[in-house]
Amino acid sequence: MLHDLPADQRTLGADLRALRRARGLTLAELADQLGRSVGWLSQVERDLSEPSITDLRHIAAAVDVSVSSLFRSAAPVDEQGYIVRRNARRPIGSRTAGLVEELLSPDLTDDFEVVHSTFEPHSDINAPVTRATQEVGYIISGRLDLWIDGRVFHLARGDSFRVRGEPFRWINPYDEPCVAIWVIAPPVY
Repeated sequence: MLHDLPADQRTLGADLRALRRARGLTLAELADQLGRSVGWLSQVERDLSEPSITDLRHIAAAVDVSVSSLFRSAAPVDEQGYIVRRNARRPIGSRTAGLVEELLSPDLTDDFEVVHSTFEPHSDINAPVTRATQEVGYIISGRLDLWIDGRVFHLARGDSFRVRGEPFRWINPYDEPCVAIWVIAPPVY
């Protein structure tokens, strides 16, 4: 299994494979979207071929992540795959205005990911999101209003929540940012 690999084998290719699988895409489907061969994409996922910046832009668009989320930090070799320093977090997420998300997990090869989310004051996702995931969140600071399957919950520091594939949306109508930690399985970013 990928998450059983040594830290130095958790690579861009492994992250790309995890993202593709999380989107429910086969090699053939993603290769078709990219206008590339299945063989080329397979080689990229196995780190036998290195994609160009243009390739990375197309891959990021196809799996709906930012290009910057595909780049790894320059962590010391002995920390790679184990430690993520505060100033080395990878930006991830849907790029929704008012939401800043950073990957706390060292990579995307595990069965889950951990995300640091900051919801800016007066920000709103606008439309419900439905994903084939299980998610648990914990509010570190601030407040957040969360709709899960049509029910509204008013969350504050110390509260936690769970979403199991139901449609959800959020709004921070308050004057202070809300910071939350999310655990998402399987990884979606």
